Amino acid sequence: MDTKHSRLRHLAKTITWRIVGTIDTILLGWLITGDPWTGAKIGGLELITKMVLYYFHERAWFRYGRLGREEHDPLNDNPA
Repeated sequence: MDTKHSRLRHLAKTITWRIVGTIDTILLGWLITGDPWTGAKIGGLELITKMVLYYFHERAWFRYGRLGREEHDPLNDNPA
């Protein structure tokens, strides 16, 4: 996957995951406080902060994470 497509994919995953996470936070905030507006305020702030944090987390994993990746060297691999 090239860099441009990986960035778009990470951005799309960031947005969709934050929608799910923010709905959860709003509902939990409402449940705990009994006030839907407090839940919405908490969820709105959390939406912004966690989206930014998740995007940079994904970029770091893409750039530095090696867990689960196979190293492939086409010049030295012997076909079976």
